[in-house]
Amino acid sequence: MSNFLNVSASLTGRKWVGPSIDVDRAALALAQDTNLPPALCQILARRGVSSHDASVFLEPKLADLLPDPRTLKDMELATTRFLDAVKSGQKIAVFADYDVDGGTSAALLLTWLRDMGHRATLYVPDRIDEGYGPNEEAMAELAKTHDLIVCVDCGTLSHGPIAAAKGADVIVLDHHLGGETLPDAVAVVNPNRQDEEGHLAHLCAAAVVFLMLIDANRVLRENQTKGPDLIAMLDLVALATVADVAPLIGVNRALVRQGLRIMGRRERPGLVALGDVARMDAAPTTYHLGFLLGPRVNAGGRIGQADLGARLLTTDNPHEAQALAEKLDILNTERRDIEASVRAAAMEQAEDRGFEAPLVWAAGEGWHPGVVGIVASRLKEATNRPAVVIGLEGDEGKGSGRSINGVDLGASIQKLAAEGLLVKGGGHKMAAGLTVKRDQLESAMARLTELLAHQGAGDAGPADLKLDGMLMPKAATVELLEDIDKAGPFGAGAPAPRFAFPDVEIRFAKRVGDSHLKLSFDDGMGTRLDSICFGAFDTPLGAALLAHGGARFHLAGRLEINVWGGRRSVQLRLEDAAPA
Repeated sequence: MSNFLNVSASLTGRKWVGPSIDVDRAALALAQDTNLPPALCQILARRGVSSHDASVFLEPKLADLLPDPRTLKDMELATTRFLDAVKSGQKIAVFADYDVDGGTSAALLLTWLRDMGHRATLYVPDRIDEGYGPNEEAMAELAKTHDLIVCVDCGTLSHGPIAAAKGADVIVLDHHLGGETLPDAVAVVNPNRQDEEGHLAHLCAAAVVFLMLIDANRVLRENQTKGPDLIAMLDLVALATVADVAPLIGVNRALVRQGLRIMGRRERPGLVALGDVARMDAAPTTYHLGFLLGPRVNAGGRIGQADLGARLLTTDNPHEAQALAEKLDILNTERRDIEASVRAAAMEQAEDRGFEAPLVWAAGEGWHPGVVGIVASRLKEATNRPAVVIGLEGDEGKGSGRSINGVDLGASIQKLAAEGLLVKGGGHKMAAGLTVKRDQLESAMARLTELLAHQGAGDAGPADLKLDGMLMPKAATVELLEDIDKAGPFGAGAPAPRFAFPDVEIRFAKRVGDSHLKLSFDDGMGTRLDSICFGAFDTPLGAALLAHGGARFHLAGRLEINVWGGRRSVQLRLEDAAPA
């Protein structure tokens, strides 16, 4: 495949890759058959959408895409036991993971139960003191005073802790990769169990919880009882799906699309308060969920009080919501500061070890367990390699890993644990957690490198910049973006379209803050387009474009609508550039 606009090495060292001939042909046919804008047809063609399916794809209906909950194994068992507990007024505890997916999953259950007049206990383990997932002490304590414990976003590998819950029944609603055997629970509902066929493997835990509540409402209807309004809870499912980086395909796309609409109503006090402290001044998008709301909900589990996020999402009291949101906002600022120092040290260590290996990893004394996952993400993005970052304390290290497309990190981590090189470990394809003995660190990372090399992790070069086509500044209108938005929402598994603006002249360029660049450009035909490049001065982009000297460039990035003073305009979120 030839380089797009003949760019073989951009200012950031990347090759630009345009759509294939097949995608171009399909896009042309779509445009002729549907009269949709050519730029939108490029996106649809890339997603494999035919002319026949285009209208349905652009208006996805949740009712058409929602699977029957009972296609998941153990769903009927879970629903039946859950409703029995509600009907007989038994005491229910919700044991949730400390991240966004766990917090939203817990909030879904607690809200549903509250609407049914039932109060439940929330338990979120402390990341540092207890680690991920159920532990024997906590489960045994909960079992003393509860009849049913529902583990959400955790529990699939928790054989010992679930066995310790003597006297209580346990239901697991999870999505993490399952082992060869399942714990002795009443039900383990998980699309990533080894005996599942995998057609719903892309669901996050909150979506699994949502499916159980759909099933519960259906059973209630059959018994002439009205269940809580589930549509109103889709804001939580959308937040979890985006924040957990679940692919926005199939039913996930419809869940997020509808959830964003629900969130726009500003009816959930916790999300209203969180949006206000994050200074969200526009209708919610996947960007807001992933980069403004998600990190703040996560902040409590990362460096503060583990249950803050779940409590914020569950509360129906605006004053409590405001107080919790402000606390999470402060914790998020602290988290950013901690992350920055760990990231600098991890990047230096990983660079010394070499960025070309199949695995990029770093480990440091006292690195906060709450930020190692974020730092692993940064390492992965910088190197296009799976990355693991570990914080060492005493005889052990607790770490987190992030993977690249096509490399199943969760399975490799699980294999390492089975081989005895890890104290414990698990996750899914793109993300995993682990605990390792200090004296086994080097051997564990060497073995992980070997396992990932077998999957081709060392073969990847710098990530190519994939482009959907070219646009001239005059074509980049608000109306075009509104059309393109119909193909969304965009995110993991469904990247937002990226366009190149060829042979343009920079008319204005200014450094903003420490590392950002603001500029405007045109093609000499009278239409000027504004652009922002975040982190420009962390790469060669910033210096080269600021000192452009009148040279012409190809610019590439994603288009977005900027709202300023009530006026909507298009701006380019610049990602790369090359001399024209």
